[in-house]
Amino acid sequence: MANVAVIGAQWGDEGKGKIVDWLCERADIVVRFQGGHNAGHTLVINGKTYKFSLLPSGIARPNKLSVIGNGVVVDPWALIDEIERMKTQGLAITPKNLLVAENAPLILPLHRELDTLRETSNSGTRIGTTKRGIGPAYEDKVGRRALRAIDLADEKSLAGKVEGLLAHHNALRRGHGQTEIAADDLVKELKAVAPKVVPFLGPVWQRLHQSHLAGERILFEGAQGALLDIDHGTYPYVTSSNTVAGQAAAGAGIAPRAISYVLGITKAYTTRVGEGPFPAELADDIGKRLGERGHEFGTITGRKRRCGWFDAVLVRQTVITGGIDGIAFTKLDVLDGLKEIKIAVAYELDGKQIDHLPAAADAQVRCNPVYETMEGWSESTQGARSWIDLPAAAIKYVRRVEELIEAPVAILSTSPERDDTILVRDPFAP
Repeated sequence: MANVAVIGAQWGDEGKGKIVDWLCERADIVVRFQGGHNAGHTLVINGKTYKFSLLPSGIARPNKLSVIGNGVVVDPWALIDEIERMKTQGLAITPKNLLVAENAPLILPLHRELDTLRETSNSGTRIGTTKRGIGPAYEDKVGRRALRAIDLADEKSLAGKVEGLLAHHNALRRGHGQTEIAADDLVKELKAVAPKVVPFLGPVWQRLHQSHLAGERILFEGAQGALLDIDHGTYPYVTSSNTVAGQAAAGAGIAPRAISYVLGITKAYTTRVGEGPFPAELADDIGKRLGERGHEFGTITGRKRRCGWFDAVLVRQTVITGGIDGIAFTKLDVLDGLKEIKIAVAYELDGKQIDHLPAAADAQVRCNPVYETMEGWSESTQGARSWIDLPAAAIKYVRRVEELIEAPVAILSTSPERDDTILVRDPFAP
């Protein structure tokens, strides 16, 4: 049975929530494999809107197991708050439909505070993070001093592990002119939240292995986008984890060969939140129009997104680094009514034309897009559910994108409604 990984092919906010929800009906298990509660997924189901940040999108569907993998950094307080918020919207969340990896690292209040200190400091590079402690938590993970979810179940050893962690963090806090954290206070907070979190914990790797052997369909849900990948993104303006499909295996504890199809979610134009290079960004009326028509504000933070033309150079690159087999092309309707549409097909850097985004941050800033101009369309594409419902110019645009990024369109989305979708290839099909 096929298992599918869904990743963003741009800088995030590509509409993964709707696509993942649309695929959930075909899946038995939905797995988050990286990131934390800095990710925002919006689902609209039967007219009801759900906004997730840490919980997998599958939690909104009955009879599905949702899994938070070991590659995710988990804020236990944020997790419980989100569970309670979803309960007020009628979603029953119990250990029967939510499993959290016992080896997932924890985000603590000290991580959030450190993140905020760095982002608001007058020195250093401002990345434009959500200030939720994601980066500092990953730092502790690779520094081998992190608290992990399973530590909440062992009160006897918890105090010693907290003291070891604080030996590092209190030194950082002194450097920032902040008061030190008392180990007893943090232990008390952790013991208070532990009974609410521990019932959800388990060996995710084992459960997924058993499910795979049993032929159950597994959907791996990525957060952010491939251009925010810590290795392959626009470093240093990236997130703190690997966001490409290769992380789905490591971040869930399953063999890479168990993932049979990678679907990359791609907007019909480009957006970015926060700092960092953006070659095809538009600061004119068209950029403003894309933002207004596309409702380009962050699901979790409410931050306004920067907008620009579709950048085929970037997406072609993420098709390669992300291992993308096909794309889900979203928000085509936002382009309705434009007389002409441009696509970035190359860059000009220091007088030379190049076909990729360079690794050096200063070179990325100097990249100027080389555009190809196509005819727009006046007809509406919103709500189209078959190719014959689309204007000829819109179809031509989609086909040109396929050629430029060297990947086929598997799914075409024409509105936030889950049924306004044109299926070209079922990712779960053998």
